[in-house]
Amino acid sequence: MNAEEILAAQSPAAGWRTENRAFRPDAGIDGMPRWADFADPLDAIGGRAADIKARAAGHQDSYSKFTPLEQQALTVLGLKPGVERQQLRRRYTELVRRYHPDQNGGDRNFEARLGRVVDAYQTLRKSAAFG
Repeated sequence: MNAEEILAAQSPAAGWRTENRAFRPDAGIDGMPRWADFADPLDAIGGRAADIKARAAGHQDSYSKFTPLEQQALTVLGLKPGVERQQLRRRYTELVRRYHPDQNGGDRNFEARLGRVVDAYQTLRKSAAFG
């Protein structure tokens, strides 16, 4: 190792950018910020905590037009309650492309997640909230 590699390995944030389930680009499906979106672990914790607080405090009234099943479907797709039908379709298309086995080299690990995305979309596209 050269001097720069040694210094990087001794950093308090060493290993922060390793890839595991919480750091992969597909980790943000639940609508919360992805860990991989942050360079500093403390910023990531603060960002996720702020999102949880905002959901608990400010968005209760905007969720009222959705049934509990539809609210869960919004969470699965990573959408906010003010979403329009066009945005719903765009997000669904994005997630289907991301989790389809053909896009993942035939890896069947994404099948369950793809199934949840499809079920959530089917629930929301029939929702009366989109009138």
